Amino acid sequence: MNNNECSVYKKCSGCQLMNMEYSRQLKWKQIKVERLMNVFGKVNRIVGMDNPYHYRNKVQTLFRTTKGGKIISGVYQSATNGIVGVESCLLNNKRADRIAIAVKTMLKRLNISTYNPKTGEGFLKNTLIRTAYNTGENMLVLVTAYEKFPQKQQFIEGILGLYPKITTIVQNINTSPDKMMLGSKVIVLYGSGKIQDVLCGCRFTVSPKSFYQVNPQQTEYLYNKAIELAQLQGNETVVDAYCGTGTIGIIAAKYAKQVVGVEINKQAIKDAKENALLNKRNNITFYAKDAGEFLQQLSQDETAPPDVLFVDPPRAGCNREFLNSVNVIKPNKIVYISCNPTTQQRDVKFLTDRGYTVNQIQPVDMFPHTNHVETVVLLSHKKADSYIHIDVEFGEGEGKIPVDSIAKRAEAYKPKEKVTYKMIKEYIEAKYGFKVHTAYIAEVKRNLGLPMYDAPNAVEELKQPRKHPTPEKVEAIKDALRYFAVI
Repeated sequence: MNNNECSVYKKCSGCQLMNMEYSRQLKWKQIKVERLMNVFGKVNRIVGMDNPYHYRNKVQTLFRTTKGGKIISGVYQSATNGIVGVESCLLNNKRADRIAIAVKTMLKRLNISTYNPKTGEGFLKNTLIRTAYNTGENMLVLVTAYEKFPQKQQFIEGILGLYPKITTIVQNINTSPDKMMLGSKVIVLYGSGKIQDVLCGCRFTVSPKSFYQVNPQQTEYLYNKAIELAQLQGNETVVDAYCGTGTIGIIAAKYAKQVVGVEINKQAIKDAKENALLNKRNNITFYAKDAGEFLQQLSQDETAPPDVLFVDPPRAGCNREFLNSVNVIKPNKIVYISCNPTTQQRDVKFLTDRGYTVNQIQPVDMFPHTNHVETVVLLSHKKADSYIHIDVEFGEGEGKIPVDSIAKRAEAYKPKEKVTYKMIKEYIEAKYGFKVHTAYIAEVKRNLGLPMYDAPNAVEELKQPRKHPTPEKVEAIKDALRYFAVI
């Protein structure tokens, strides 16, 4: 059991692995990546943290008032609208927790109402607190149900008195009932409305809606590793796809001849351009376009393909249009950074099937105590020694290949990953620390209406008198089935 285990982790579900010792967490994540990626080559040892606590530089805190008038601050309870009271989280930057406590003090002092999602009444919904690791700057965002804020000046003076290290205070108006989201209207109450941080020797401006990695210490390693894998010599053309606010592209611009960043989010591109100016990088250009469409357009221009392509997509991975465009332009190297090894494995397979080879696989623990793991993969394009030209004619008639038969054969030979009972049992033991019988898995599957053909022995065992699995084990089995996309 983890000595630093949080007393509410089962309720909030933010730290799925908090019940494990950190060394076991790293082993579990190593196995997870190896299971998916070792088909492409050896997976390097995962890079963990010396101190895997208080690393989050972005913290969202809910505020609710009980029937007795007590103000509670915390996070959503798992799968509910209920709130789990938390004033000190083992993942949050300590400054962020102190600021949240100061906010609660001011709510009481000034009699400021908290939002009630059932009635739609009340002022403050939640706070978003951003902390800069290297500069020490702090941003407080008050997410409110409406704009009118009569205690505004008193609040600003009071909270700065309680915590003078706050750099800027912003009010964000969110009239939507959706959870934990930011509205479109932003009012700067104090300071510039932004903070700055330093990452890999570059300075970045962070606004309330900016994408910025939540674990700056591990991000330093991750990005430096990505740059190392790219082996930039100063004469390369680099494309940074899904560039966000331009972090990795701006860092790479120190070592490359030219960098192009592509991101569909217009606000992110605006921030990226400001960050480029801030760092005096005149060899980087940003485009607010779909990454796949941009690469497709690039393939149609009579220009040389990029030497290096950085890819850092969202959790869903790259779409097929983007990958097809990559296959057309064929950059010499691809550095693929992913927060989801499952979708990364799918995309890497697509690329290796089309001539790329995997040179290195490096997992990084960006999110200790959670299920998530970040992985950076280096791919390079294999050059053919020779070519064979084959003419094939499709259609009906002698000597022609029917299109329908090809489609049927392709579907028949399509590889499908089989989820075994062993995989389910290993997942549960690694995550929850206990074992489950194969028969228990079979029983849960049967109750869910899932096929039972792959466990005949377990089905036979179910016919015998025995104890049923505990609710805890049932939930663990269902969790594993969801993880492997069985349900």
